[in-house]
Amino acid sequence: MSNLKALVWLVCLTMISAVSQADALIVRYPKPETEFDRRTDYPLRLLQLAFDKTGAEVSLVPSLQAMPQGRALVQLKNGIDVDVVWSMTSRKREADLQPIRIPIYKGLIGWRIFLAHERGLQRFSEPHSLDELRDYILVQGHDWPDTDILRSNGFQVFGTPSYDTIFTMVAQHRADLFPRSIVEIWAEAKTHENSGIVVEPTKLLTYPTAFYYFVNPEDTELALLIERGLKTALADGSFDALFHEYHADLIEKARLEERERYRLNNPLLPELTPLGSEALWFSLSAE
Repeated sequence: MSNLKALVWLVCLTMISAVSQADALIVRYPKPETEFDRRTDYPLRLLQLAFDKTGAEVSLVPSLQAMPQGRALVQLKNGIDVDVVWSMTSRKREADLQPIRIPIYKGLIGWRIFLAHERGLQRFSEPHSLDELRDYILVQGHDWPDTDILRSNGFQVFGTPSYDTIFTMVAQHRADLFPRSIVEIWAEAKTHENSGIVVEPTKLLTYPTAFYYFVNPEDTELALLIERGLKTALADGSFDALFHEYHADLIEKARLEERERYRLNNPLLPELTPLGSEALWFSLSAE
């Protein structure tokens, strides 16, 4: 190929690439709060899977600045900086935003075990009544729905605006327990193991809740696109395959059936939560 032909070919490829990028839908999501935060990995993979199932050309890009959850939800409501956020649902969030009512973690976000400091671990080894468990101080993000759920069930909960501060409080014995879903807890324990933070092995809280993708109330087209992709992935098995790729080992590691289980109420759960669709939810009997 002559130099001229090679140059023409290169220009054509560049133009095709530029056109392709221009045609792609840009969808912005919140940049993680820390470089060690792995909570974004699975939701991004699942979201990309959903878009792939629709055949749409979509480019997923992080926001320019890191965003705590509360700020991301406000920005989404106002149509600024982000186009999609994944978060636990609540009545207020569904009133402010447009949810895609397919629980991306199949309800596992409401299966909670504890992070604690290794020096205080022994006191939890004996069986506890729910009232005895309420004697301990829990810590959560101040604007997380879990905070209100736990308080409504009689727990003492210290709320903090900083994700990193939560681990400092546990490490410094200013809080006894940090309830985390089984899909989050192992990576966090690994990240903070040098602070003496470990996974408590005997207790389990459960309450019904869902983690959804949310979009701006006016962005119906994007909501329908995500919903169509997720439903296709559910129907062909690729949703469950990805879910098990990320979570099967974590579920086994949690030894859920061996733990004392405390079932809590969720007063924040919206009426339209699809609890009757068994295929959307994790259950021990299905494992």
